[in-house]
Amino acid sequence: MDHDAFLSLLTPRGQRALAEAVELMGADPVVAATRMRRTHDADLTSAALTQATLRQRAVAKFGDDAASMYFTPHGVEQATRREVAEHRAARFRPGQRVVDVCCGIGGDLIALARAGCEVDAVDTDPLTVAVARANIDALGLSELATVRTADAATVDPSGYDVLFADPARRTARGRTFDPHAYSPPWPVVLDLLGRAPAACLKVAPGIPYEFVPEGAEAEWVSHRGEVKEAVLWTGRLSGGAGVRRATLLPGGSTLTATGAEAEAEVGPMGRFVYEPDGAAIRAHLVAEVAGRVGGRLADPMIAYITGDDPVDTEWASRYEVHEAMPFSVKRLRAALRARQVGNATIKKRASAVDIERLRRDLRLSGDKSAVVILTRIMDRPSALICTPSRPA
Repeated sequence: MDHDAFLSLLTPRGQRALAEAVELMGADPVVAATRMRRTHDADLTSAALTQATLRQRAVAKFGDDAASMYFTPHGVEQATRREVAEHRAARFRPGQRVVDVCCGIGGDLIALARAGCEVDAVDTDPLTVAVARANIDALGLSELATVRTADAATVDPSGYDVLFADPARRTARGRTFDPHAYSPPWPVVLDLLGRAPAACLKVAPGIPYEFVPEGAEAEWVSHRGEVKEAVLWTGRLSGGAGVRRATLLPGGSTLTATGAEAEAEVGPMGRFVYEPDGAAIRAHLVAEVAGRVGGRLADPMIAYITGDDPVDTEWASRYEVHEAMPFSVKRLRAALRARQVGNATIKKRASAVDIERLRRDLRLSGDKSAVVILTRIMDRPSALICTPSRPA
């Protein structure tokens, strides 16, 4: 979809075409295109059908708002989920002047404006800017937000209360985990942070700790068990220099470092094993989770917790351990067959085992299910045969 084709959707003629395309969702694509071509030209037909499809895909991230919003394929994929954006925006104060230097299609821009902030948003791509501007208009937020085409490097964040930045983390080769390959590049991001009174910087959850600026708070956010992002908070928005935080959404529970890492107990495998949420693992808060369940680490370097009692916590999944053994394909196969396990969920941490190859080698048969955890216990490759332990 090019810039002109998108703008045509915003005209009365385009709105009629888009409404028709939405009604045709679910029909055979060829039939839908043929029907629309009776009253609309090829470019408008294509743009309308594409937009209707993108709106359908965007419901998972934007809920009811998706029905009136506009998207690009890349924008849907990269946009922040509504609950995550709203969680971040809740830390801002109404009336704050915010500059969003990498606004994309406007997911975070919308959340900030709804939180009462006055937002000046920029992006380098004219089509993306047009889409973000259309979204602001469609949701009735144009009095609180503006969108314009500009390079982040040209923005002076010192003229605002807060800098918000979500650098692009994709290159022509795909997703990148190197902050220096972000767009804008990491040195530009750091320069912006250094000139901003306060900042909220969204980064990849796997960001190396050495990239966290001195004095910043680092927060890892998990949504329904999946780690979505890391956020660096600076200036007046920071909860304190060196603070590490994990947050669970949609509930909003948070966990912060208490210094328990140095005191984490290491001990033998117990009746239960706990798998901490990924946000707690990324934030190096496994010891804090262990404290909540009265558990210990099965290995000082591995993020599995073991314990003798079934303690409920939203911060970890719990499994009952039925058998623990040194890892051996032959021994594991025999144990699973003895238990008549034909369906196994295989998890691994600190294991070099190829799961798909192992599944073939196990040749499972039977009507029972189990969870197999491959890990290290006191530096020895091990296998645990478990079943999920439900909350009490």
